[in-house]
Amino acid sequence: MDFGLVLQTDPPASRVISLMKRAERNGFTHGWTFDSAVLWQEPFVVHSQILAHTTTLKVGPMVTNPGTRTWEVTASTFATLNDMYGNRTVCGIGRGDSAMRVAGREPNTLARLGEAIEVIRDLAEGREAEVDGQRMRLPWVRDGKLPVWMAAYGPKALALTGRKADGFILQLADPFLTEWMVKAVRNAAAEAGRDPDSVTICVAAPAYVGDDLAHAREQCRWFGGMVGNHVADLVSRYGDHSGMVPEALTDYIKGREGYDYSHHGRAGNPSTDFVPDEIVDRFCLLGPPEAHIGKLRALRDLGVDQFAVYDMHDAQETTIDAYGAEIIPALGD
Repeated sequence: MDFGLVLQTDPPASRVISLMKRAERNGFTHGWTFDSAVLWQEPFVVHSQILAHTTTLKVGPMVTNPGTRTWEVTASTFATLNDMYGNRTVCGIGRGDSAMRVAGREPNTLARLGEAIEVIRDLAEGREAEVDGQRMRLPWVRDGKLPVWMAAYGPKALALTGRKADGFILQLADPFLTEWMVKAVRNAAAEAGRDPDSVTICVAAPAYVGDDLAHAREQCRWFGGMVGNHVADLVSRYGDHSGMVPEALTDYIKGREGYDYSHHGRAGNPSTDFVPDEIVDRFCLLGPPEAHIGKLRALRDLGVDQFAVYDMHDAQETTIDAYGAEIIPALGD
């Protein structure tokens, strides 16, 4: 199993770079950042410095979207980083939550997202693609490689992931839901004539190592609120008892009254009071190292290839070091 580190690009960027260097020293293989231009600093500028200050770490957004940049600009950005640092980027992409809504726009449609996945990958790898009716190619790309991993929760998004994406990003670490969603992605890949095992599975969730579970829960409760944004979209589309989405995912948002993006992804988010302890425990990894190892082994047995640690809490360095010292060695085989 591979391990990634996920951070917001809060200033100063030097701290983000320092934490990513620390992660690489501790055996992490991937470094991810949020991508929301209003809320945080521009990630691709920071990615360039992360790549410059690390040796093997693969870097990408978790996640970008097809609406905040034109597709040829996104492809050119990835291709430039790959040319400079040797094909060490991954394009995590989704419909767009905070990046679009904070700017007063609706998230992208799945049709638009599916088209963007193919166009961005083709352009970044040097092939011709069509953007807004115009055929184009990046003539300077040589031996470019850009895996595109899609974030998804709902049935239609999971099916699209299986049909078109190189990887699947699932932003929660509940084994029951992971099994359901991985199966949906792999089935869609098989139906599309693809090798189901060729789709990389990445589970991303907060991890907090320590014995004080009450404190750990409060530091990670924000995650249930963030996931709740996407769940609310699913409920509005499918209904909360449609059978299309597991009730284990939809039931907990009944007390949700709104969401303030100024606290998005941050410990102490006041918009997450509705998130019960049970959901924090199910969605996150909390407790001593052996608790993390046990849950990660269960996820690995379900086909998860990478666990990406959301490290937005008051024990960032401690978590990275604990993973490097005890958890990654137990799961890295």
